[in-house]
Amino acid sequence: MPNNIEGRGLTDREMLQLCLELEKGRIRSISHSLLETSHQELNTIYQDCFETANNNHTTLYQIMSEKGWYKTETASIEQINKVQEYMQNNLHPDHQF
Repeated sequence: MPNNIEGRGLTDREMLQLCLELEKGRIRSISHSLLETSHQELNTIYQDCFETANNNHTTLYQIMSEKGWYKTETASIEQINKVQEYMQNNLHPDHQF
């Protein structure tokens, strides 16, 4: 449903989608900073920011999912096994670079 006079502007769904995308970008940015920060107090601040952004993302996703605006496909056992096998074969920590 439109949010302003004469039906112009963003719908609730579009606004939530934009907020969700912004949180995803925020999480990416914070995670990069978190990985590169050696100062412990700054690292803690980034961890708190990451947790907040992740919680925001989860809340937005849940709202959209409940309204039927963000649909995901349930993975089959075969798909899960295929990904698990790929990860075990290609990202094993004992493999040398």
